[in-house]
Amino acid sequence: MNVIINYFKDIFQGVWSLIQGMRVTGYYFFHPRQIVTQQYPENRDKLVMFERFKGEVIMPHDENNQHRCTGCGICEINCPNGSIEILTETVINEEGKKEKRIDKHIYHLSMCTFCGLCVKTCPSDALAWGNEFEHAVYDRHKLTKVLNQPGSSLKKEPKSTAKEIKA
Repeated sequence: MNVIINYFKDIFQGVWSLIQGMRVTGYYFFHPRQIVTQQYPENRDKLVMFERFKGEVIMPHDENNQHRCTGCGICEINCPNGSIEILTETVINEEGKKEKRIDKHIYHLSMCTFCGLCVKTCPSDALAWGNEFEHAVYDRHKLTKVLNQPGSSLKKEPKSTAKEIKA
């Protein structure tokens, strides 16, 4: 007897869930407030993506062609499928100390699952999400990108004092 009650209870819950969903859909059908659907590709010129959109991983550079990537490799380690490769080189700076710099920060867009672990775990906030989403190409080698621009350098952050840290 209990099995029959559970059977009809499950059917009632399924129908009730369907009615709730259709109520929301029906409301927007009869009371259109704002058009949410984009007419792509007709509106390609005026299409604006949302700020939270995950299009591709980019490395922002400032007006002096400087980036924030230190080449630590945390993004490469946290990438679950190897979409990021960081090639570093060791150079001697002005003070005579050895310093590690990135030679190339390679991003394989064709392998990326857009999980966001590289952006979230970057300690220097060197990576971000871009709004580019049209990636249809005939040659998949065009989906391999070097994120650091030619001639770019590491942005020198001003050293903070103990008073600034406490505040």
